Amino acid sequence: MSKAAHVTPLQRVSVAEAAAWHHVVAASMAHDLPGVPTPDPGQIHAQLTQPALGSRRLTWLATGADGAPVGVAALRVFTSPGQEHLAEVELHVDPAHRRLGTGSLLLSTVLAACLTEDRRSLIAAAAADSPGEAFSERWGFRRALTLDHLILRLDEQPEADLLQIADTAPAGYRLARWTGTVPDELADAFAAAKNAMNDMPVGDLDYGSVAWDADRVRAMAKVIADRGDTLLTTAAVHDDGTMAGYTEILLPQGSGPRAQQYDTAVVPVHRGHGLGLWVKGAMVRRLRAEHPGVVEVETDNADDNVHMLAVNHRLGFRSYRRTHEFQLDLPAT
Repeated sequence: MSKAAHVTPLQRVSVAEAAAWHHVVAASMAHDLPGVPTPDPGQIHAQLTQPALGSRRLTWLATGADGAPVGVAALRVFTSPGQEHLAEVELHVDPAHRRLGTGSLLLSTVLAACLTEDRRSLIAAAAADSPGEAFSERWGFRRALTLDHLILRLDEQPEADLLQIADTAPAGYRLARWTGTVPDELADAFAAAKNAMNDMPVGDLDYGSVAWDADRVRAMAKVIADRGDTLLTTAAVHDDGTMAGYTEILLPQGSGPRAQQYDTAVVPVHRGHGLGLWVKGAMVRRLRAEHPGVVEVETDNADDNVHMLAVNHRLGFRSYRRTHEFQLDLPAT
């Protein structure tokens, strides 16, 4: 292991420490994920300092002999019932300082924290055919899920095609839209629909499950707002008042040109009516009308989620990269 690297746990992350973190992440992503937008310093600071939903974060900064930042690691420790066994690591090393043991030093620190936190499953993500993939495999992580990342260019979506999708309402359903926190009158119905995400394909990941209620969906919206992002939701509501499906889009702080798809789900008893395509088409139309500065949307799907991939391809999404989710099974304490 590199004797030059020194790992420091971060407690209350300062602006300077967030800037150091951003320096490493920007260099790492530019090398491993060319063309993927890097979070700006404000986004990094918010991610490191604002509470997350159903989890807490442990962070470490690796510096070289001259004190310059060379690597970072964050461990998300899940705390919700049904996920207390789980942790997720994000690790970056500046490409100029790789193959010197910094990544191994950081991961060893993370694994020690997992032992302290009594975790049995550690998840990590790495771009396909990247140095992170090879690093994960060397450390004994097993590939558990492959994600297909897709991009939708909003300026390339034919208006007539979009109108046909968005305006074709399945019989017995209406659209509801909101920004940020769900309206009180829809909170319980939205929470019930959120539980439909528990059957999404997760490959061989030991991901557990999460129970949603009105308080949790409100807490989720607050977490997103507190870090400066904007959450848009478009939902299909059945005539009986139940929420049949929904789709969410995240606009990162600063309203950059790329939006991020969050959840899309259709409640099992309402599947087979084209609701997924309908709500996503309505969301694209909403983005074009309300947020003209957004020019593209990124989403990801498990490669065996055939139905949602078909919906996204129908909307005009096109594949552009792949990510592997890895899992390390940790010894019981």
